[in-house]
Amino acid sequence: MTNELNITSERVDDIPLLLAQIKGMGIPELLDRHFVTHGNWVGTSLGWTTGIWLAHILSRGDHRLSWVEKWVSGRVATLESSTGQIVLATEWSDDRLGRILDALSEDEAWQRFENALNRRTIRVYDLQPVRVRVDSTTASGYWSVTEDGLFQFGHSKDHRPDLPQVKVNLSVLDPMGMPVATQVVSGESADDPLYVSAIEQVRKSLGMSGLLYVGDSKMAAQATRASVQEHGDYYLCPLSKKQLPDATLAEYLTPVWANEVTPSPLVREDAAGERREIAVGFEREVTVTHTLADRLLTWTERHLVVRSHQFAKTSEQALRVRLDKTQTELTQLNERKQGKPRLETRTEMHEAALAILARHRSEGMVKLTITEQVNNRLVRAYGERPACVRSERTLTLQAEVDETAVQEVTRRFGWRVYATNQPQYTLSLENAVLAYREEFLVEHGFARLKGRPLSLTPMYLQSDPRVTGLIHLLSICLRILVLLEFQVRRRLAEQNDVLAGLYAGNPKRTTSRPTAETLLEAFRNITLSCVTLNHQRFRHLSPLSDLQKKILTLLDLSPTIYDRITADSS
Repeated sequence: MTNELNITSERVDDIPLLLAQIKGMGIPELLDRHFVTHGNWVGTSLGWTTGIWLAHILSRGDHRLSWVEKWVSGRVATLESSTGQIVLATEWSDDRLGRILDALSEDEAWQRFENALNRRTIRVYDLQPVRVRVDSTTASGYWSVTEDGLFQFGHSKDHRPDLPQVKVNLSVLDPMGMPVATQVVSGESADDPLYVSAIEQVRKSLGMSGLLYVGDSKMAAQATRASVQEHGDYYLCPLSKKQLPDATLAEYLTPVWANEVTPSPLVREDAAGERREIAVGFEREVTVTHTLADRLLTWTERHLVVRSHQFAKTSEQALRVRLDKTQTELTQLNERKQGKPRLETRTEMHEAALAILARHRSEGMVKLTITEQVNNRLVRAYGERPACVRSERTLTLQAEVDETAVQEVTRRFGWRVYATNQPQYTLSLENAVLAYREEFLVEHGFARLKGRPLSLTPMYLQSDPRVTGLIHLLSICLRILVLLEFQVRRRLAEQNDVLAGLYAGNPKRTTSRPTAETLLEAFRNITLSCVTLNHQRFRHLSPLSDLQKKILTLLDLSPTIYDRITADSS
């Protein structure tokens, strides 16, 4: 009898943690409940097939369909132990995953699933929704444009107007940034109409009203504000010049400049725990009237007039740079050198100066003075030409900054008006400004969606339904990342504790606000070794470090999610 020795190894890493989180959120169960599979579907259910695919995307940072089957085949023991499913790698072929994307692209089924997932998440993780942020982004690529297709040319937020794009609208919960509604629309769609449908979708999904919806100036369309008011919700958004012209803003600021109104200081606590003044502001009440669906709505709106110190400072610095460039170029008009056209008349000199002022947006802030000097020059005789006196005219331009005009301009810098219908006793002026300044939360979600680890772009799919399905799938991944991060941060705050050892090269560095990416990175290089000898199987797993055990505890997960992988050694 020969002794056959077979040794294999698997990269376990963060897979058990991710699958435990996916199962805890109820994602496989809800997917199976709301997406009906074809009668020919056999083997692992759509829910668990998708769950394992989600783990692949989050662990590898790669959403390409063709790589999943190979990845699964190298981690069968880990996946079976973590899911309780029988895992056959062929069930994760790109054809089968494509069918999952087709299913996820169905809008009605997706919204039912999203509603159920939101309500379960709020209940299980004890979330208390107060504010929702709504914003959109675009994903550009080398796609073919069709008449009614998803990929169209439009205003690109990727600064690639030469490429067709698809638009994604996200509604996320504050302060965690978890998506609660995802909309995928064609690339040429305007942002303004998306807000009403997005807010309706959130309202239906969460089953509650009275939330504060925060958006940018495109949300400030009066029809959008009226719709929010009609349904008993609140809004907070800056007003563009279309909603609040410069003349109206000047009217608001006139009492401030006349020292009749003193704006209140607005402070914020920085990372070091120190409170510092970031802005000043005051507010006015305005009555708004709008006709919505043949009904006349009238309500009171608060206009929050705020001046950001940093915005005013950077705007003034930019103005000074423009003025310096303006003076330099105006001075160069006086230079005379070979190959440079001469300005012969005052009119030519003045028009050239005005063009420079317009180019640098310095009109009205620079005083121009043009002087003319006549010099007589003796021309010597040459050949038959007699000596003579020739008169030459020289034009000189003097440019001086008008400080009075500059002060008139700079005192307008930094001012912005926000509109809200939420009463002052529930949303003070200071809290409103701080709430709007947390807009980076949704931008951080877009950065994750379009960059690492979800990498929406570049996208290798051409089918409109599958692109929609992939964006929906990645929005689930974004939820998983946000909840991981939120759970750990909340537990550390409750325990007044910090985590150390997350940062390579600086093991003593601590943080109370780790990112999901750094938490998952801490589980790299956990390996399962499988040894088979004489029909006996032995498994050995890299021992968990104290940091890894602590992270699992903060997530309310037991180290047994890793230990069970070696439980069937015999």
